[in-house]
Amino acid sequence: MYTAVLITAPRKDAEKIARHLLERRVAACVNIADVKSLYWWEGKIEEGEEALLIVKTSTDKLNDLVKEVRAVHPYQVPEVVALPIIGGYREYLSWVERETHA
Repeated sequence: MYTAVLITAPRKDAEKIARHLLERRVAACVNIADVKSLYWWEGKIEEGEEALLIVKTSTDKLNDLVKEVRAVHPYQVPEVVALPIIGGYREYLSWVERETHA
């Protein structure tokens, strides 16, 4: 099984987080996009410019991935949301499996 993980982070930290996950082989690929986020924090609505990391991984690597995010992410409560990948191009998904189990 495969999982896509959404992570928001300060733009200045996004590439560092992505490389950390790749180097530890808990991710096969990380896309980084600029986003504007609005959210509740400590009783009020906040907004800010962030990066959205879209991480592709094997489902069995998810717990390790979350631990690695917590080790390098600057937020007190980082957004780490996993979504199941229910299908896709077979060769790509096989590549995700190989790269996270190398």
